[in-house]
Amino acid sequence: MANSAQARKRARQAVKRRSHNVHLRSQLRTAIKSVRKAIGSGDKEVAKSVFIESIGTIDSIAGKGIIHKNKASRCKSRLSSAIKLMN
Repeated sequence: MANSAQARKRARQAVKRRSHNVHLRSQLRTAIKSVRKAIGSGDKEVAKSVFIESIGTIDSIAGKGIIHKNKASRCKSRLSSAIKLMN
């Protein structure tokens, strides 16, 4: 356990920050899953609209440093490619 007041405060802040980051990471995963589900349904127009909505979420979370910007770019690229391959 932390001995100084400063260390105790930093421990409290770390717990709070971690719970916030977990929430944001969960939002990211949900956004990606919703696009994959729309791709799986086979309707290209629905998949495009869901993808456009999820881009904002992905970029927002990358901007906050929860995930790396390259990872966000890679996710968007792979989802976009999957949509383009749909019939």
